[in-house]
Amino acid sequence: MDEMEEELKCPVCGSFFREPIILPCSHNICLACARNILVQTPDAESPQSSRASGSGVSDYDYLDLDKMSLYSEADSGYGSYGGFVSAPTTPCQKSPNGVRVFPPTVPQPPPQQHLLPQPGSLPPIPRNSCITCPQCHRSLILDDRGLRGFPKNRVLEGVVDRYQQSKAAALKCQLCEKSPKEATVMCEQCDVFYCDPCRLRCHPPRGPLAKHRLVPPAQGRISRRASPRKISTCTEHELENLSMYCVQCKMPVCYQCLEEGKHGTHEVKALGAMWKLHKGQLSQALNGLSDRATEAKEFLVQLRNMVQHIQENGVEFEACLVAQCDALIDALNRRKAQLLARVNKEHEHKLKVVRDQISHCTVKLRQTTGLMEYCLEVIKENDPSGFLQISDALIRRVLMTEGQWGKGTLTPRMTSDFDLTLDSGPLLQTIHQLDFVQMKVPAAPMLQLEECCTQNNSATLSWKQPPLSTIAVDGYILELDDGNMGPFREVYVGTETICTVDGLHFNSTYKSRVKAFNASGVGQYSKTLIMQTSEIAWFTFDPASAHPDIVLSNDNLTVSCNSYDDRVVMGNSAFSRGVHYWEMTIDRYDNHPDPAFGIARADVLKDVMLGKDDKAWAMYVDNNRSWFMHNNSHTNRTDGGIGKGATIGVLLDFSRGILIFLINDEQQGPVAFESLEGVYYPAISLNRNVQVTLHTGLPIPDFYTPGEADPTGSVC
Repeated sequence: MDEMEEELKCPVCGSFFREPIILPCSHNICLACARNILVQTPDAESPQSSRASGSGVSDYDYLDLDKMSLYSEADSGYGSYGGFVSAPTTPCQKSPNGVRVFPPTVPQPPPQQHLLPQPGSLPPIPRNSCITCPQCHRSLILDDRGLRGFPKNRVLEGVVDRYQQSKAAALKCQLCEKSPKEATVMCEQCDVFYCDPCRLRCHPPRGPLAKHRLVPPAQGRISRRASPRKISTCTEHELENLSMYCVQCKMPVCYQCLEEGKHGTHEVKALGAMWKLHKGQLSQALNGLSDRATEAKEFLVQLRNMVQHIQENGVEFEACLVAQCDALIDALNRRKAQLLARVNKEHEHKLKVVRDQISHCTVKLRQTTGLMEYCLEVIKENDPSGFLQISDALIRRVLMTEGQWGKGTLTPRMTSDFDLTLDSGPLLQTIHQLDFVQMKVPAAPMLQLEECCTQNNSATLSWKQPPLSTIAVDGYILELDDGNMGPFREVYVGTETICTVDGLHFNSTYKSRVKAFNASGVGQYSKTLIMQTSEIAWFTFDPASAHPDIVLSNDNLTVSCNSYDDRVVMGNSAFSRGVHYWEMTIDRYDNHPDPAFGIARADVLKDVMLGKDDKAWAMYVDNNRSWFMHNNSHTNRTDGGIGKGATIGVLLDFSRGILIFLINDEQQGPVAFESLEGVYYPAISLNRNVQVTLHTGLPIPDFYTPGEADPTGSVC
């Protein structure tokens, strides 16, 4: 019931409606508030025709009437806030509901006189007054009746009264004997308020009472009538009661309106019947709205559950992230300890080498110093013979000792620098690039059915990722079956979301599906789409396969040649199964040439007559007779030729593996070729003396019954 309260408040004053009136836009406003927002327009800008028709001015621009835009009665009356040349010169105000309202230009009653005073207590409404709905901003110039021309909303007034009464007093149980307790339910059928003990005692949920509807007390109080229903009177004829309903104007009318008013020629119906009809329509509309409200409540529950799941997943993900970063830090600390151990090892090695060199050099220096002191003492001796006895040996020792101090002896064996450089650049770059990676496979794509279609023997498929999916996608895989309930096979792998597959079988049903993939793997398949290719082959001549001397026109359906030599052109569709029939009409036939008609492989020779090599099976024909030719072998000469206007038919039946030719709807000779298997293109060869027009999509001739081996489809 609290949600309904906003519906019961005036958009101008923000209080509950008091004597509400209904504006032409179907919005409601208090009668006193309507007086407060009236604006008077100049006479020059408000002709009587406009007032009589009820035309309105545009949004908030009625203060500058030289730029006022008048709307017809059929116009919605809506405008835009920023679409006018000039803005209002009078500042607007905001009601408690936040609706912008312009200050009145007519005298206003004091705030305490919100209810309508007695007639004569307020100044009369000026002529040419204009009122703007504060909700939809539709403007209307009032007629001579002023605000009395708007009907009063007695239903809304009654709902407001009942709502205020239900909020004013606590609802008590009507069956408690002493000290009535607060009611908890109300029975709509019994029209009684019950507390829980009295309901269990006096209104048990069994027997005939089981079908009664129990509602909350506030709702039950609202549904009660607080006062007898007032009889509505006509706004045109205040003494007449409303008794009929005008279907054209969609409003209740009185008897006098039908007799002498503008509703005399309108269709009218009984007021009670239309009341029941509209009640039923409103109830039916409310059922749909109730379903939407129920769905909205369920959706809100889903969103609240999502909030809880997001919070739980966020905490879990944060803990996982902290654990991963801590693991990286631990690994870095372990590597740090290993590198420090290597530095310490190098440090100890350098110290050992230098200390060993110091020790060795110290011993050698001591020995050298001792030898030097001994030699000096020997030099001091004055005995020549004694000196000469040892001088040679001493000289050799001194020279040998000096030699031991040669190059490298006084060079450090180790440098003081550490030849270790830590290469931390890649690791720092990796740390800077540390980011989240997608660890989930993509969701199943959604096929866009409105963009999927088949044309002839080609199929176009389009798909997209689900709207709420945030998982990265690296590409898609499109799969089709073989058109004969066979296994699926990949026909496209890439990043595009639309693909056209050519070369399918005619008159065949294909199943297709698509899936997405990323670095984490391949996702689920989409729903399977079933497509039907064209039942009959429609094709044209293919400019890409034609010899350069070939000339195509008429949307590639008519072919001629610039050379006197035979040149080959093929169709743009190939067949490998099914039964197919096409015809060619001779538009021009000069000097009795012999064009050839038939089928060929894709690599057939293009500069010789069709059938000269082993890649074509053809019938060539002149004005008197025809021959079948394959691999330059001529067989089955048959009388009967062609001329201008003749029609050549080609019937290819893969169910029997045969090729048949027709001239002017009659079979020409026996079956031309048998045991045909593989992929073949329609083809012809001709020179400059012939012009031919192709006709495709034709039914099988009546005289021919297809075989039973493979009655469906064909492929390109």
